[in-house]
Amino acid sequence: MRFAIPLLAAAFAMTMVGCGDTSRSRVASGTAIGASTGAIIGSFSGSAGTGALIGAGVGALGGVLVDEHQRGSFSR
Repeated sequence: MRFAIPLLAAAFAMTMVGCGDTSRSRVASGTAIGASTGAIIGSFSGSAGTGALIGAGVGALGGVLVDEHQRGSFSR
């Protein structure tokens, strides 16, 4: 049960990363969602700031990957 809330938050964040119509909005939404999820997860270990920074980086990377996929860069 201890890990249920962070896992649900991460699943929600990964679902919402794809929101947006432009490259900038996808990366921005990924960064914001990643930072908030990282802060929530990091607060359990007493380091919300570090969690937010790591989450922002991971979220931005997720936003870039979703954007590249939407533009067809990963086609076979």
